[in-house]
Amino acid sequence: MTTERTTSRWRGALSFRNISAIYIFIVIFGIFAIVTPSTFLQEGVWRTLLDAQAITVIAAIGVMIPLVTGSFNLAIGAEVGFAGILIAVLQVQLGIPFAVAIPLTLLMGALIGLVSGLIITKGRIDSFIATLGLSSILLAGLAWMSGSKQVIGLQDGFRSIATGTLLGITVPTYLMIALAFVVWYVLERTAVGRRMYAVGYNPAGARLAGVAVTRLRIGALVAGGVIAALAGVLLTSRLNTGEPTVGPGLLLPALTAVFLGSTQFTGGRFNVWGTVLAVYVLATGIKGLQLIGAPPWISDLFNGLALLAAVGLSQWEKTSKRTDAIRRAVPFRQKKGAQ
Repeated sequence: MTTERTTSRWRGALSFRNISAIYIFIVIFGIFAIVTPSTFLQEGVWRTLLDAQAITVIAAIGVMIPLVTGSFNLAIGAEVGFAGILIAVLQVQLGIPFAVAIPLTLLMGALIGLVSGLIITKGRIDSFIATLGLSSILLAGLAWMSGSKQVIGLQDGFRSIATGTLLGITVPTYLMIALAFVVWYVLERTAVGRRMYAVGYNPAGARLAGVAVTRLRIGALVAGGVIAALAGVLLTSRLNTGEPTVGPGLLLPALTAVFLGSTQFTGGRFNVWGTVLAVYVLATGIKGLQLIGAPPWISDLFNGLALLAAVGLSQWEKTSKRTDAIRRAVPFRQKKGAQ
């Protein structure tokens, strides 16, 4: 009996339904390794891919945390862009040292998250509408601060934050890994994490059980705002300029990764490592297409199709789990033709 249970557990863990992204990655890797081995298999390509997607992973984690509590944050791209311009303006126009400007920018990210949380919980506005409206306001704000132009002349040393390396790996990659571990631990190993998932699944039931639903939702959006601000700081440091157009572009890949990641490892539940895996699987596919000469718009097409597929898969996972639960709960089923 023990052997059968162990075998069944391993089959479930290695099933396509549980780790489909890993199998998809193997297929993608195999195809492009055959089609364009001279470029796709170069170490430099993979090192660049690891570094380039670190900020996307950070932004995706910023999206995922509010989603765990049932709140969409469609302002994540605008939050990243706003923070990226703010950190540049604080240095260039106000002359504030970047060591002081960074915590100020993170504090602004927390404030933005707090405002969105209050609008959603106290104003009783749907998170789609609230964060979409906030996104428009933030985009207007960053355009006003930057004059819709690049903010150049950042302080010496600021660029090394995102370009510095240790053992050949850049600082943003280490920050991404550290952040992923911290968020994973909070969500999966603490009472706060369990309460957050309860709020996302059944807010009414969680409230009746004594869970502070409003406080957790606001806290999740504040945490997401801080993480988005961190992504904005790293993005500006990497570019060495305040660029008003790049941050908003992270919304689609971040959402896609979160929903695709929810179909990995946990059967339809938003989780950190599924999100990290999804980012790099999608990025590998896009990089392979770019290396064989695909047009620049292929990344938007790829992410858009992947988002639709990911949302569909996540909904199928939830429906399938409910169906299985009902079948287990009903011991007897009518036979065909029974009256």
